[in-house]
Amino acid sequence: MKLLFDENLSPRLVQALESEYPGSAHVRSLGLRAATDAMIWERARQQAYAIVSKDNDFRQLSFVHGAPPKVIWLSVGNAGSDAILRFLRSQQAAMQAFEADAETSLLVLTLPERAV
Repeated sequence: MKLLFDENLSPRLVQALESEYPGSAHVRSLGLRAATDAMIWERARQQAYAIVSKDNDFRQLSFVHGAPPKVIWLSVGNAGSDAILRFLRSQQAAMQAFEADAETSLLVLTLPERAV
């Protein structure tokens, strides 16, 4: 699964997760800094990315449009990049199952408060 990290997540996540999610990108590296959600959505759809975001707007777009692209919505509060990285690694099995499920367009991953 190729992930497209939204602007509200650190670009460092792309390199840190390269072995687990090869071909992933951050919106900045695709020239989408300050792009509209619709522009990001369309690029993800065209290039077969799953959008990873803390932004509720992508969750809503998933409800309205369905997949593609798939959306991984992170409910992680104020967690820092290192906590998000550990969390995403711990959720790899759930993310693989999500990728394989043709019917599901949204995966909500909630970080327990004690893990922050």
